[in-house]
Amino acid sequence: MKTRLRAGLAASMLALLVPVLSAPADAAPRDTRHGHGHGHDHGKQGSETVDKSSLPAPPRPQQARPTQRIVKPTVQRQKAPVRTSAGQTLAPANAKTAAGVKTGANTLVLYDATGPYAWLGEIYGTQNAQLLSHFGSWTAHPVGDYVAGEMAGFTAVFYAGSTYDEPLPVAFLDDVLADTKPVVWAYDNIWQLTARSASFGTDYGFMWSGFDFASVSQVQYKTRALTRDPQNAGGIMNVSISDPTKATSLATAVRADGTTFPWAVKARNLTYVGEIPFSYVTHDDRYIAYSDLLYGTIAPQTAERHRALVRIEDVGPDSDPDELRAIADYLKSKNVPFSVAVYPEYRDPLGAQHNGVPTTLKMRNAPLVISALKYMVTKGGTLLMHGYTHQFSNVVNPYDGESANDFEFYSAHVDPVTNSVIYDGPVPGDSYNYAAGRIASAFAEFAASGLPKPTIFEFPHYAGSAVDYQAAKDKVGVRYDRPLHFTGQLSGGAPDYTKTVGQFFPYLVRDVHGSVVIPENLGNIEPDQYNNHPARLPADIIATAQRNLAVRDGMASFFYHPYLGTAYLKTTVEGIQASGYTFVSAAAVQVP
Repeated sequence: MKTRLRAGLAASMLALLVPVLSAPADAAPRDTRHGHGHGHDHGKQGSETVDKSSLPAPPRPQQARPTQRIVKPTVQRQKAPVRTSAGQTLAPANAKTAAGVKTGANTLVLYDATGPYAWLGEIYGTQNAQLLSHFGSWTAHPVGDYVAGEMAGFTAVFYAGSTYDEPLPVAFLDDVLADTKPVVWAYDNIWQLTARSASFGTDYGFMWSGFDFASVSQVQYKTRALTRDPQNAGGIMNVSISDPTKATSLATAVRADGTTFPWAVKARNLTYVGEIPFSYVTHDDRYIAYSDLLYGTIAPQTAERHRALVRIEDVGPDSDPDELRAIADYLKSKNVPFSVAVYPEYRDPLGAQHNGVPTTLKMRNAPLVISALKYMVTKGGTLLMHGYTHQFSNVVNPYDGESANDFEFYSAHVDPVTNSVIYDGPVPGDSYNYAAGRIASAFAEFAASGLPKPTIFEFPHYAGSAVDYQAAKDKVGVRYDRPLHFTGQLSGGAPDYTKTVGQFFPYLVRDVHGSVVIPENLGNIEPDQYNNHPARLPADIIATAQRNLAVRDGMASFFYHPYLGTAYLKTTVEGIQASGYTFVSAAAVQVP
């Protein structure tokens, strides 16, 4: 048996590279599990997700108890262009909105843009905007560009305070206090709002007291215990409720000693979250609570609905047709529709699995796999395009050049010291035409194989450049993955590939690249530890699904590699069903 390296890296949740990205989970040497039917033996293993985000929180605040004051700007800042959910870049005075996934809501996203961490403020703005696209259109720009009366044209306003003492326009503070629009405010600079109102504590029934730097590893939301990385040094703003008839604690931070304080509080038009919910995120994180708080602000009458998805991953011409048929039979027996991520051409240009002999196999020349894929379709499967070859050229990127091991649209390497996969940036020669050409070649191979034309795209290892995402949007439209996004995109500048973040979602969104994105938020079964990432078993997937029940109309979406057989799949599917979810097809999810 030959050993195969299997990466399944996809920048999940958030994997921030500063200055380079430490890869999402799925990169590691793999044990061979079985032989494939076209003449060579190798095992397929891996994951497309990371278990933990390295996106940082803002630095520890300068003072545990900030000075209650309104901060005046010392330098006139050049106003940045406005980015809308249509992908347009506009002057702030001419800001417009565009359609999101749903129609109706129209949200204003504000973020901090001064100081050395201005780039972090933009990233938080991007992540806010992508979540909010589920509810409708959004318009985003720095909070410093806010003009009096601006929020009147929006359903709600979302502000992430990431720069300590960011100068906030008095017009913004006054409009928040006017109590005419719902406002969600996270973390910093709440002291500027209270400084503008002498009766804030009386009017709102709560008041901040200072940053709490205690170790907090849990946030209680509804009936769910959600995780929080206690290494997060940014602290949580501690607030106290003086009048429970006016203010309500929505979620509770739990210190290591068991004592608690409000993590999020709502009073009148204001929902205040004591920290940035996008940093140090895991699958089970308090980010889940924040995702549901958006419903509470924009669509509070939303009925409970809990749907699930499963995707069969990394299927190519070299796949084992018997495994594919067995999975299809099991899922059909449980009335579970499913998706199948297909790359239609297998390449091993360096001969890593063929004794040094370069090898290529097109799907059209793999009749048993074609037959198995058609069988899967009859059992409720939907085929999607998972790149063309799921590898790049004839180079190591980052393992051995073989399909399903390596990246196709992004460059990466394995750090020999840390044993982590590092994201390096777009592949050599990357362009819109490169990506569009790969997609066109994949379409041609699907057609030559007599397979249904895919209408959904998934980036190999969830990674591509800004122009690659644009090509996928134009040529396919809908994606089923976790997108990367880059500093500079929201503010109208060139993408900065040294500051790159991924994000997962508990519901359908339209991402910053303009594509509708079907969610994948649970990760995958990975029996072995690798590349500094722990094993992830069915119990872990099910536990994450149960935590996601906190999202009133949320998804539980995972993917699965066919080399694992059906035992793990059976446990996971039936555990998710027993938790209260109904499995649906990816096509059904495209309808909000």
